[in-house]
Amino acid sequence: MSLAMDALVQRPANLALLLLLGSGGALLGALYFQYGLGLAPCALCYDQRYAHGASLAAAGLALLTNGRLRLGLISFAGLALLVGSAIAGYHVGVEQGWWPGPTACSAPDFAKLDIEQLRAALEATPVIRCDEITWSLFGLSMAGYNFLLSLALGLLALGGVISNLRRTP
Repeated sequence: MSLAMDALVQRPANLALLLLLGSGGALLGALYFQYGLGLAPCALCYDQRYAHGASLAAAGLALLTNGRLRLGLISFAGLALLVGSAIAGYHVGVEQGWWPGPTACSAPDFAKLDIEQLRAALEATPVIRCDEITWSLFGLSMAGYNFLLSLALGLLALGGVISNLRRTP
């Protein structure tokens, strides 16, 4: 393991700070895409934000504590991030058409609707669709990047906690 990784894993305060910056950065980035670039989030995007919000709060509290309570809060933040990565992974699958998304934010199959259902669908308030990629870079959507970030931070958090628990009696 590199010296930087050793310092990060062996000092829970550093790990909490990394989680705080990672989740805070992800939330700020999401808000920039929403308000700065006008890319409205779908329901699954909001669910991913909740995971970062939980991680942000737990990591912030972890910086104010120490000992086992700090490790417990870091564990909670890590678990929240892993849940967020699962939601993001599901969202990527919806975007790629691997499986259907929630009916609240995926396109209905208009071919299977009768005329009244079609009329109702057309008159309904437009929803932000979870199955459309509104932005991507190098072939990865925002949900894809969030999957990678959340998974990495979550695994790092839990790995750091396990390492610290093994070192202390």
